[in-house]
Amino acid sequence: MKYLIILLLIVSCKSESQNANGDTNYYLIRHAEKDRSNPKESNPNLSAKGQERAQEWVGILKDKGISKIYSTDYNRTQQTAQPLAEALSLKVQSYDPTNMYTAEFVKETKGYNVLIVGHSNTTPMFVNKIIANSFYTDLDDDNNGALFKVTVKPNGETAVQLAQYEEGFK
Repeated sequence: MKYLIILLLIVSCKSESQNANGDTNYYLIRHAEKDRSNPKESNPNLSAKGQERAQEWVGILKDKGISKIYSTDYNRTQQTAQPLAEALSLKVQSYDPTNMYTAEFVKETKGYNVLIVGHSNTTPMFVNKIIANSFYTDLDDDNNGALFKVTVKPNGETAVQLAQYEEGFK
């Protein structure tokens, strides 16, 4: 019986593992291409190209040790996050883009690798909140391939890396 309890503890800890060095790594992306066939649609789904890009993000992010995924509560952001969530057996948690990077969010994500899916304006704004600076501006409307990686050290020091991926970037 003692061995069974130990095994269960090991299995339950595996799904959400913190980084040994205490760093928090935030991977921030904008949603993939949305369906623009109806300009009046305020909450469109992903286009076929967007669905392909969402799958390509899986190839890029699946080995990053991501253990938490956050998305705004829009179809296009949820649909961008979902393929990776399924590949990693994680649940997509919604966040409010008007109330981002709160003390509660910092506490929940401290020491983890986290994916955050947002929009052309909220993604750079979220990066700015994390680094406490207004360095990044809105992404161009046709830019669905930007990947920000923000590392927050245990002492509060931050570092940002920015990569740009185009269609077929696997």
